[in-house]
Amino acid sequence: MTDTEAVGTSVELLRVATDIRRDWTHSGLSGGFVARHLDRGDELGFDLHRVLPLASLVKVPIALVVLDRIARGELDPGHPVELDPTRRTPGPSGVSLFTHPATVAVRDLVTLALSVSDNAATDALLALVPPTEVTEQLTAWGHRGLVVRHPIKELHDTVASLPSTTSAYLMELAIRGATPGGGHPIEQLDPARANAGDAAGLAALLGDVWADRVGDPRATAELRAALGHQLTRHRFAGELVSDLTRLRSKTGTFLHLRHEAGVCETAYGDRVVVVALTQSAVNAVEQPEADATIGASARAAVEALTAERCLSRQTNKR
Repeated sequence: MTDTEAVGTSVELLRVATDIRRDWTHSGLSGGFVARHLDRGDELGFDLHRVLPLASLVKVPIALVVLDRIARGELDPGHPVELDPTRRTPGPSGVSLFTHPATVAVRDLVTLALSVSDNAATDALLALVPPTEVTEQLTAWGHRGLVVRHPIKELHDTVASLPSTTSAYLMELAIRGATPGGGHPIEQLDPARANAGDAAGLAALLGDVWADRVGDPRATAELRAALGHQLTRHRFAGELVSDLTRLRSKTGTFLHLRHEAGVCETAYGDRVVVVALTQSAVNAVEQPEADATIGASARAAVEALTAERCLSRQTNKR
């Protein structure tokens, strides 16, 4: 079986993976998907090792490395970082929107990076722990498939240098610009030059975080807690959050990239990691159908891996 085929540890799980892939195609999505029960090891997915730019999902390994250095006493969590709005990284949330100078503690920068996907906060962390050091630490932990190459600001600088910055032009270039060899005119959309990884690698990292197998256990515990504060609710959360489930996750969106990765924990003790890395072929900034499809995929996978014990019961009560 090749990496591009649907996979499942049972006939039923393989069927679910095949159905999810079909639904993605109908919604104009392609990419890699994996869902794995962290205790039993059952899994389903497709294109698990397809490398894609990570967009804001890169904030998860960055946060983990920073938190590990805090836990080991190499970084002061209360160290004040001065943020100058004239040099800040653009973004739709958090410090990225500030118009006046601000001072934020290192640990609070991590919170901002994960809860509201703050680009300026993330790049402030990368000024303390550069991309090469993040990648080296991931490699030392055995996670060689995740690569951090540049700060978030480079994404926006590259876009600003293009002949046109209209939404339609940028989306069309993102969708049509990939070359057969894997290159792309937008450097940060070229997996060989971007912050990049695959669904299998992200799932493995989150699995190690949940099992305290990577870094200092105090760091992994803090990362798990921080991922529970994400405010973005239009992909996984719309389908996975209920009175009987808890979701800790992170989204990533840049032009045609629409990602999410996280762990769903049920009231019955199940823990399922789900990673969806997608590229959309639809030239639109707002894509509710694609986001709904990603959420429905996560729900279908979690229900299959937990024998529908939790989410279906909650639905039946409504």
